[in-house]
This record gives sequence, C-alpha cells and structure tokens, in this order.
Amino acid sequence: MLTDVTPSFEAALRAALPAAAFRPVAESYLEEPRGTHRGRAGLVVAPGATDEVAAVIRSAAAARVPVVPFGGGTGLVAGQVVPDGPAPVVLSLERMTAIRDVFADENVLVAEAGAILANVQAAAADAGRLFPLSLASQGSARIGGLLATNAGGVNVLRYGNARDLCLGLEAVLPDGSVWHGLKRLRKDNTGYDLRNLLIGSEGTLGVITAASLRLFPRPGAEGAALMVVDSPAAALRLLALAGEMAGEAVSAFELIGGMGLRFLAETMPQVRQPFAAPPDWLVLVDVGLSGGLDPAAVLEALFEAGHAAGLVGNGVVAQSEAQRQEFWTLRESIPAANRLVGAISSHDISLPLGAVPEFIVRGASVLAGLGAYRINCFGHLGDGNLHYNVYPLPGETKAERLGEKPAVQRAVHDLVHAMGGSISAEHGIGRLKAADLQRYGDPAKLAAMRAIKAALDPAGIMNPGAVLAAG
Repeated sequence: MLTDVTPSFEAALRAALPAAAFRPVAESYLEEPRGTHRGRAGLVVAPGATDEVAAVIRSAAAARVPVVPFGGGTGLVAGQVVPDGPAPVVLSLERMTAIRDVFADENVLVAEAGAILANVQAAAADAGRLFPLSLASQGSARIGGLLATNAGGVNVLRYGNARDLCLGLEAVLPDGSVWHGLKRLRKDNTGYDLRNLLIGSEGTLGVITAASLRLFPRPGAEGAALMVVDSPAAALRLLALAGEMAGEAVSAFELIGGMGLRFLAETMPQVRQPFAAPPDWLVLVDVGLSGGLDPAAVLEALFEAGHAAGLVGNGVVAQSEAQRQEFWTLRESIPAANRLVGAISSHDISLPLGAVPEFIVRGASVLAGLGAYRINCFGHLGDGNLHYNVYPLPGETKAERLGEKPAVQRAVHDLVHAMGGSISAEHGIGRLKAADLQRYGDPAKLAAMRAIKAALDPAGIMNPGAVLAAG
C-alpha cells in the first residue's frame, strides 16, 4: 500500500538533500499540454546530481511513497501527472542539464537527463555533428523524458526513434541503486538489455539520469519540397520512388491532409501556404545530402519522375534554406491549429505502410456510421505514423460533442488493431492509454511486463498507474 508524502518523510528528505533541490508545488508540475488530466503532488524535488536522485528513490522506497519522474512536461498521454491516489514526490530533472562530454570523432554526446533537446542539438552542432531527434516541443522537452517515452519526431525515417539514438544510460532503479551503463559501445552483448528496457518504460522502472547519445555527420546540403498528390496511395508510391532515387538521403516524408491546411487558413492565416487553394493531399519531402550534391536537383528529379508516373500534380521545391524552413513551419503549425479548432478525439497511431491508404478510407467510413465529423489526418508517412484527429462540424464546439469521444476513440482503435497497427506510435501509453493497452495488448506481453514491473519495483512506487493499469 502506497502512502502520501508525510511531514516526517519531507523533513527527512530535506535533511538529506541541499535546499536548492526543493521546489514549490507549482501548477507547471501538475498540468499536461492537452488538459485532460491534472496531477497532485505532496512534494516537488529537483535533484542536482545522480546521487541525490538515488537518495530520493531510496527514501521513497523505504516509506512506500510514490515517485513521478518529470522532464519537460510535454508528454501527451498524462504520464507525468497523477490525478488520484497518494500524493507523490514529483521528481523533476530540471537541474540536471549538463552536457557531460562530446566525443566528436566517435559521434557520441553524453548528456544529463534534464538537458533540453534544443540544447543537445546545439552542442552537437558546435562539434560539427548532428543529433537528429527533432519534434515540435524540442525547446522544452528534456532528454530523459524523450528516452523514457521513446519519442519519435520527423526524422525517424532516416535516423530512427529515440531508442535508436541511445548507446548507454545511467539510471536510478526503484530500490535507489544506480546503474552505471553510460557506455559508448555499438556492440555490447553481455546479457539482458537494460538500456532498451528502460527506454520507453515511462518512468515505471526507474529514473534515467544521463545518456550516451549517437551523433551523425551533418548533411552538406539540405532541401525540401511540397508535392501535391491525389491520394494517400499515391503518396505511398511516391515514398517508394523517393527511396529508389535518393536512398537514405530522404530524412522525412510527411503526409499533410487538406483539412489541416484549411484549419491553418482559418486559425493561423499568418502561416504562408504555397497553393492558392489547399489541395486534398500534400507531402513534404526533406533530404540531406553530402557536400557537393544539390538537394534541389534531387527533389526536382523526384517531382518529374512522380509527375510522369501520375503520382504528383503540382509542387514547389525550396530554393533556399529560408524557404525550406517555411515549408517546415507550415507542417509544424498544424498541431497548433488543431488545438485552436478543438478535437473531439485525437489518435497517435501507426500501421504497416501498405495498410495506410486503406485505413484512411475505412476510418472515414467507420466514423460516418457514428455521425458527421471532420477528420484531419496527417503525420509521418515514412514510418507509418498517423495523427488521426476527429473534429466537430463548422459551427459546433468541441464541448458540445465531447461526450462522443469514447465511441469515436474505440472505433478508431478497434480498426487500427484489426489492421495490425498500434494505438500508440510515438506518444507512449501514460495514463491516457493504459486501459487501451490492456484491451489491445498481447496477453503474453502484458504478463511479461507485469512480471518485470514486480521484479524491479515490488513496492510499486515508480509512476504508479502509468503504462500498466492498476489491478
């Protein structure tokens, strides 16, 4: 049985840690971006070093006080907030921000878990290297949280998820012991892989305190193009063509639906759109090439080949880095426009690439059987990750139709599961999808997950209620 933070527990912790480690219980630690859950906290602690994190966890384990690791607070599935149960210790990594080392010749950077992604990217750039993890919240998301959720982003097609960008970890386990796993090895075949067990565990198996991260050579030249396609099926064929023509130079391949472009025009007219009338489907292709090669020429050749194959109807190739960034501003503004419109239900899903076009057709049909909705479908087509969001009709508000959310979500997730997909592509499970994991998860996998949780965290203090639903 877990217990609240008590005055005696807090007093003992204050005696063990420096005064700088304690923070007021501010709203910023109790909120998550979508406002679906509000957390509670008995105490907020921000350790400045790994041994201080270990001291917090040891004390919490002894007193059976729950601990919620907190990174940048940008997670979208309520993994960083506890709405009920005993008031926990919120353990913030905000003071552990150091870039401990950069080994440019090895393409490795070692960062503490509280380092902000944008700062890690900048440190890599200062060393003439690239850390390719890139997502909208990179100005506030922290490395520990990104690894704990196995974050994705726009460059997964070329560089992989956060899991693929990590060589080693330092972490505090649920008994307060420290695992010193900050190796810089590409090959280490010495038993169970604790690194990959902790990555994606969302703070339920321990607290990541530092990571050895993979760097890459910086592309000599980068370019982007927006190409109009008549369907997701055409976009998928264009993706295959891009792979044949440009190979690993393709860094990102984003599918953008016309509904998202119309939402942008409606709510954020300052975002420049390259076409007078929003097309029904658009792809954003981004490439990075070694020095001496011309990305614009590669993209123009792709456009010509796509047009000849009947896949592309219109397009714009960026003629400068400023125009390339303008294209990405268009793509990255879509989530903000979505929030201004107000979704009834949002879905972070993935499917086998070949199933994406069929899912989009079948999804619209399934939802039409429930009522009349607007659907904004967009996302990372290159890795099969769609953000499939459902909205009320013009003139209606989200609040008026929010009661339909459970039925809409169930219908979408049922279809995803039936088509061999995942109900969580890159956002994780958190508390928002814990029941969905129980519903759709493989029974053998769930049993193994519970056994691992019980073995590493027998008291159940680490982020209780996240990932694995209680009971």
